Amino acid sequence: MSRKANYYNQVLHLLQDLHSSYPTYNMGRHLSTVLDDYGNIWGITDKELTFALEKYKAKLDMDVPHTDEEEIDDIIRQGMDLDNILKEEDAADY
Repeated sequence: MSRKANYYNQVLHLLQDLHSSYPTYNMGRHLSTVLDDYGNIWGITDKELTFALEKYKAKLDMDVPHTDEEEIDDIIRQGMDLDNILKEEDAADY
């Protein structure tokens, strides 16, 4: 089996992984996002596409959704109280 066929199979495997991990995203969304930085996709190699898909999947996997309302409310409260937190840190430095 040639190297090109290996990259081709890796592309297919990555697309299957994306479908399994993110079933609400259609393939068009994945491909459009992955290929957005490429002007002319006719010349993209299987190796380049494999790399782009791996990079895209890694970004998606690292993005942790915050669905817990209490967690989001806590982050907002902390942000609104940031001025007081900074004043406390400044006072502690003296």
